[in-house]
Amino acid sequence: MNIVEKTLQLLKKGEFEEAGIQIARIKASESAEDMLLLADEMLQLGFIEEAKDLYEQLLRLFPEEGELMLSLAEILIDGDQEDEALVLLARISPEDEIYPSALLLEADLYQMQGMDEVSEQKLLKASKLLPEERLIDFALGELYYQQGRDQDALASYMKVLATETEIGGANLNQRVAEALGGLGRFEEALPYFEKALDARLEINTLFEYGLTAYQAGLYETAVEKFTELKGLDPEYNSLYLYLARAYEHLEDIDRSLGTVQEGIRVDEFNKDLYFYGGKIALKKGEPREAERMFREALAIDPGYLEAALTLLKLLMQEERYQDTLECIEEVKKYGEEDPQFDWFSAVSHQKLEQYEVALNDYHNAYNSFKNNHDFLEDYGFFLIEEGDRPTAREIFSKLAAENPSNDEYVLILERLAE
Repeated sequence: MNIVEKTLQLLKKGEFEEAGIQIARIKASESAEDMLLLADEMLQLGFIEEAKDLYEQLLRLFPEEGELMLSLAEILIDGDQEDEALVLLARISPEDEIYPSALLLEADLYQMQGMDEVSEQKLLKASKLLPEERLIDFALGELYYQQGRDQDALASYMKVLATETEIGGANLNQRVAEALGGLGRFEEALPYFEKALDARLEINTLFEYGLTAYQAGLYETAVEKFTELKGLDPEYNSLYLYLARAYEHLEDIDRSLGTVQEGIRVDEFNKDLYFYGGKIALKKGEPREAERMFREALAIDPGYLEAALTLLKLLMQEERYQDTLECIEEVKKYGEEDPQFDWFSAVSHQKLEQYEVALNDYHNAYNSFKNNHDFLEDYGFFLIEEGDRPTAREIFSKLAAENPSNDEYVLILERLAE
């Protein structure tokens, strides 16, 4: 048993004091072969600092050895010493056969630091040196995809897919499908999702397939894939909203609402499911259920503006003006503001015969809705009731100019002119 084997055996047994003595002997001998072998083995066993010491000593003996610099740089990166690693990698000569690997590692580091342009330059340089190395093409594809450069990502992924269907544990068919989806080429993406799933059934890929089919307008396919996913993992809560929407597009309102209710049982704090369920309940002619769901969404997120506005429209349609005002006040407590609050508030105060407050609300809403036909009608009729004939005439003159065939406006203007 040689000294390296003996040292490793001592380390594995936990006899660290004796192992330390043996390591010191190896260092003192300056046997490059023994030190390198021991360093590599210790690194595998998790003795990082001890391995680092050996690599550093080796590098002092062989200061131009690129492979030692690369190994030491990897250790420094694991120890969150990225800047020191970059300094070390920059020392590796372009003539060294390990240089492309150093470029790849530098690219990773610069990408981690948000310096994407520098990372791209390093990868492109490595690609020129090794044009057939698909790992570099894949790294470029990943960088471009992260940047939202889907066309460039697609080109890089397709280079890899020409020879490899999987690299670094990543499925290239899935990557191509995602890049095509990012470009809005949804139908083109679907066959690649099929191939990805044929190679390995993976629930996230299945979800992306269903979502892409939905975006392509292939709602039956979307239903099929989301239903398959639900069978595999009913706790995958993201599927329910899109499955419900797909059913709505297929005009199956009952299943759409049923899917929402299933999703809520899985994720009772999903405000978007409650909100969407409320909209479906309205479509189904169930205003009380719709109101309940809108209020549940707001209970989860009191500042959920879209749910608040939809609930307010329902309350206004039902002429529940006091409820409208209370709902506006509640949402405003959480810092939410919207010009429609002033409009709804104006009409509600008007109907509740609180005219002075209504007038102030109309004034507040005017700039936001001065080109809105429905608002101008509400405002104009309110001004007539309040006896402000000159301002009412201005409002109805504007409406008549935009709608010259509306006889009602003509008659109103004639009365206001008397």
